[in-house]
Amino acid sequence: MLTLASKLKRDDGLKGSRTAATASDSTRRVSVRDKLLVKEVAELEANLPCTCKVHFPDPNKLHCFQLTVTPDEGYCQGGKFQFETEVPDAYNMVPPKVKCLTKIWHPTITETGEICLTFGELTWAFIMTFLHGMESTFFF
Repeated sequence: MLTLASKLKRDDGLKGSRTAATASDSTRRVSVRDKLLVKEVAELEANLPCTCKVHFPDPNKLHCFQLTVTPDEGYCQGGKFQFETEVPDAYNMVPPKVKCLTKIWHPTITETGEICLTFGELTWAFIMTFLHGMESTFFF
């Protein structure tokens, strides 16, 4: 599933065997965001409740994905809520942008679907992972 992870491993294996002819390839580096996301996506998939499904439209772009939440208890039981997530280049100093695609009334979701408060710059800390933010927002 994690195509980017295999790419990172392959790139690390090639570091020692690069020649002067391939020096132009060294300008194409993997971002810190992508390195963090490889680890966090693996953690996310391992800890995701059975009521949630994550979908990567492009497996090479771990920074853009969709999440479907189908609560099995509480006021939203039986509902199906879709979220679109984009992780900015400045992650983890800047929080991910999450938008609810399903119309819902929720105290931390605006009428246009933007997630506020728990994902806002006011409460985001660089030590948080995406999983921390998801737990505080989606599992109400």
